[in-house]
Amino acid sequence: MSNVVLDKSFDFSVRIVKLYQHLCRDKKEYILSKQCLRSGTSIGANINEAQAAQSTKDFIAKLSISSKEARETKYWLDLLVATDYLDAEDQHTKTLLNESEELIKLLTSIIKTSSKK
Repeated sequence: MSNVVLDKSFDFSVRIVKLYQHLCRDKKEYILSKQCLRSGTSIGANINEAQAAQSTKDFIAKLSISSKEARETKYWLDLLVATDYLDAEDQHTKTLLNESEELIKLLTSIIKTSSKK
């Protein structure tokens, strides 16, 4: 059975890795891109960990970390745009920003729903 948040976070991680490769290779940017790589790939890793949570509290804690990492990734993407490493009008940039916002909303929703149980 498919898990939407796992699938979305994995696909997002792949795109973040490719962005990192592009920024290092083509833009010679290593610091901001490394920060984005770390937070962007951590989202899915923590969601994956949450699948083996020992309790609802543990599950929520792992997803909360994922949510924080998603917000941090959005920050790095915004900073890369503001410093002209990424073009705000580029379709890939727009998609990455939209996907980061989608993940934040999805994680927030899952955390709220799980907290009510």
